[in-house]
Amino acid sequence: MKYIRLTLGGLLFATGIIFTILPGSILLVVGGLMLLSYDWPRARQWLKFNQNLMTKGARKLDRFLLLRKLR
Repeated sequence: MKYIRLTLGGLLFATGIIFTILPGSILLVVGGLMLLSYDWPRARQWLKFNQNLMTKGARKLDRFLLLRKLR
């Protein structure tokens, strides 16, 4: 089970990196890091960092859209 989880996590992470460079979704990166974080502590740190960046980005986007709507 561990090897399947690591293989699937690595595959999702690599695909997510490719789709981040090309037009696509970063959610595959988060899914891959989530699977890898069960067995690899360094992936857990990357997952937390990535989640914090996505939270900050969502807050900035929400603020931008709110200020645009109020004009």
